[in-house]
Amino acid sequence: MMINRILIIQTAFLGDVILCTPLLKATRKLFPHSFISFLLIPETKNVVENNPHLDEIMVYDKKGKEKGLRNFFKMIEKIKTRNFDLALIPHRYLRSALLARFAKISQRIGFDKSTGSFLFTKKVTYQNNSHEVDRNLSLLNDFSRDLLDNTPELFPESKDYSYVSQLLRESGVKENDKIVGIAPGSVWATKRWLPERFAEVSDLLIKKAGTKVIFLGSREDEKLCLEIANLMKEKSVILAGKTTILQSAAIISKCKAILSNDSAPVHIASAMKKPVVAIFGSTIPEFGFAPYGEGNLIVEKKMDCRPCGIHGKDKCPKKHFKCMTEITTKEVFEALLTKLSIQE
Repeated sequence: MMINRILIIQTAFLGDVILCTPLLKATRKLFPHSFISFLLIPETKNVVENNPHLDEIMVYDKKGKEKGLRNFFKMIEKIKTRNFDLALIPHRYLRSALLARFAKISQRIGFDKSTGSFLFTKKVTYQNNSHEVDRNLSLLNDFSRDLLDNTPELFPESKDYSYVSQLLRESGVKENDKIVGIAPGSVWATKRWLPERFAEVSDLLIKKAGTKVIFLGSREDEKLCLEIANLMKEKSVILAGKTTILQSAAIISKCKAILSNDSAPVHIASAMKKPVVAIFGSTIPEFGFAPYGEGNLIVEKKMDCRPCGIHGKDKCPKKHFKCMTEITTKEVFEALLTKLSIQE
């Protein structure tokens, strides 16, 4: 059977969509003449804008203006009009499987761990200890297992770089400054390292390593970044909430290294081929969401109560939060110095 039209469905979070970009690239390589569409939520649309492997971006505002059963069926009709031959469904939830099934896409490939796996024509084993990039690529195993170019990708435009250059200039950052990007945020409290330690590391980077420190993140992270900046002795730059995803990628491209919790900036940095020092608390790298590629460092403490959840928690179930409190300023600073020395 000829595969002329392909739909990839990933309506989860920002990091999940970034880690789908190798699947998109591999799909284009295997089906160079096919029409490829990507279904996602409005918050992640910017991730795949300008992506040369993609023909169409479909947006499903499932928690906003398209919430509810009536809009769900409207989305099914919208998908149905595209006459897709193949659906690749890395998203592991029932709604995504139902969309593909009710839209009458003849080949539907997803993970056996999905709550909608009974609706797939092909179930792929979800490998718990693989990286998410490699798990996603396994959806193409029936077509090829020789997929070597697996790095996540983002494609900022020249206008993104121009905006970022202006933003940096206005913030007092010069073209030849050595920059470290710091992303202290996360939706989950138990995935966030301590604000005072981010402040201490930032002061050390500025005073002892001669870097400029730029705080990155979403609008929701801006308050946390201000809190950290107020704890510092040295002056930092806060750009959280001032950039799109692709503009954040453009900033990260100018950094020597990135310090982040287990959150989306880790994957943005991987896509921009910048070294990451990632701090893991309640979650573990073995879940498959560590920085992808070589040259990255993970700082974590092995303990019996880790992991306490796949996505983290609002507070430590054991009430001691040792997974984060035992990670010292010194070890994070030394990890960053390692990355900075390589980048000299």
